[in-house]
Amino acid sequence: GATGDAGYLISVAAAFGVGVWAADRTGRDLGVADHGAIVWDEIVAFLVVLFFAGADPVRQAFAFLLFRLFDIAKPPPANMIDREWHNGFGVMADDMVAAFYALLVFALWQRVFG
Repeated sequence: GATGDAGYLISVAAAFGVGVWAADRTGRDLGVADHGAIVWDEIVAFLVVLFFAGADPVRQAFAFLLFRLFDIAKPPPANMIDREWHNGFGVMADDMVAAFYALLVFALWQRVFG
């Protein structure tokens, strides 16, 4: 229901905020802003994708593949964020851009192919 949806999105927003802090601190401690050991950014961004993908595991798997494709490819502006913003917000934001692209393609796919 709507209350559950709101709670989910509030939780994801809180996880994003925690991720900004944690990625910033971890990146500084490790000396690399977006160290490969930092995966919270992918987790939080994929939680956004899952919210819109629905409960069907096939749709979720397709959405996951799209997300990973865009996370790896880093199309603009994700590539600029990754290149220029060496802080916790940048670490989290480039994955949110990947989530946006994944959801855009997912929505178009659903519209065309049902």
